[in-house]
Amino acid sequence: MAVPRKKMSKSRIGMRRSGHQLPTVTWVEDKKSGELRRPHHIDLMTGLYKCSQVLKRKAEA
Repeated sequence: MAVPRKKMSKSRIGMRRSGHQLPTVTWVEDKKSGELRRPHHIDLMTGLYKCSQVLKRKAEA
């Protein structure tokens, strides 16, 4: 069975885990509607993706 040679210090453990954090979510402002949306995603309010109609426009409530 494999056994580590030396004890891992708290600093080394923290350095190893430094890449485990959740990435921050980016938002961009839509040029036409001014709404915030995710990049490379469909704008759910207008149904547009890359200036082409993909979904039906959401009804105003």
